Amino acid sequence: MSIEGKPTTGFYWDERCFWHAGGNYAMTLPIGGFVQPLAAGGLPESPETKRRLKNLMDVSGITADLAMRSAPEASREDLLRVHPEAYLDAFKAMSDAGGGELGLRTPFAQGGYKIATLSAGLATTALADIMAGRVRNAYALSRPPGHHCLPDWPNGFCLLANIAIAIEAAKARGEAGRVAVIDWDVHHGNGTEHIYYERDDVLTISIHQERNYPLDTGDIQDRGRGAGEGFNMNIPLPPGAGHDTYLEVMERIVLPALDSYKPDVIIVACGFDAGIFDPIARMLCTAETFGAMTGQLKEAAGRLCEGRLLMVHEGGYSEVYVPFSGHRVLEVLSGSDKVVPDPMAATVAQRQPGPAARAFFSGLVGEMAQELL
Repeated sequence: MSIEGKPTTGFYWDERCFWHAGGNYAMTLPIGGFVQPLAAGGLPESPETKRRLKNLMDVSGITADLAMRSAPEASREDLLRVHPEAYLDAFKAMSDAGGGELGLRTPFAQGGYKIATLSAGLATTALADIMAGRVRNAYALSRPPGHHCLPDWPNGFCLLANIAIAIEAAKARGEAGRVAVIDWDVHHGNGTEHIYYERDDVLTISIHQERNYPLDTGDIQDRGRGAGEGFNMNIPLPPGAGHDTYLEVMERIVLPALDSYKPDVIIVACGFDAGIFDPIARMLCTAETFGAMTGQLKEAAGRLCEGRLLMVHEGGYSEVYVPFSGHRVLEVLSGSDKVVPDPMAATVAQRQPGPAARAFFSGLVGEMAQELL
């Protein structure tokens, strides 16, 4: 797909984002006491899922069908629209001094501040290019991720609120009057929710595994406050929901909400940790789940907002499976014929919920649709 002979899908990435270091953790536990260090590193949020996605893209040849771009770091002005000066100053000072940790499970090394601003910059530039018509849709391979970060408190591997920074920069230019953020990362998008909880110019929808992370947010009853009442939607699903349930959630809740809201652009917090092989989730999604949901949103964007659709990378911790899920999203987003088959498609299909479980999940989705719409 092309605009005047150029690819219509942008892919925004930078090798330096892979150099963000996660500190002395073993999975999500600080090393010490009886917690032994891991031979292969610390936090599950490692560069390898992202790097291996980019490697697969190079080998498949899909990069030839994408507008491959980097971006400048998000400016101080961009950051200050979302984060208070005191937080940014403390983050930068600790980064310059060799690194450390400011919040909960958000360690960083020397230079971590600069890398985080670059991660936010990828999302910010991608959205700017979409709104200007330079690309029709885009994927930002942002790292570190951002959807958990509150304005003054980083958590859940997230140091800056990448998506909110991109949105507020667009709004400052007089663009993106109404934005819909669909978060299908397996963990609740508490940071994005918090930032827009009292606003009606950004619709936030989070599909997540219930009682995973954070433990104290993501309830279906949390609908927004004041002007934002009704513009925050949480869809907490029990473990094991699987492919069909996710697509049903999209059809029965997400797409009708988008049709009602009529956004100027759709942004996806694109985590792959609902995938069947993820080490810190239990949702049974497949590469095709993510591809199918991308297709649903691409069609909705074409119908509602001239195709403007941005995917911003969030979580996903299976080094083996994330690359296939990410590649499938890019195939659908770009319309490329450079297809990489999911080598585990047959076995993951056999591990989906059976008829009794599916009937339960379908009934639950119906109940949530009645409550939310």
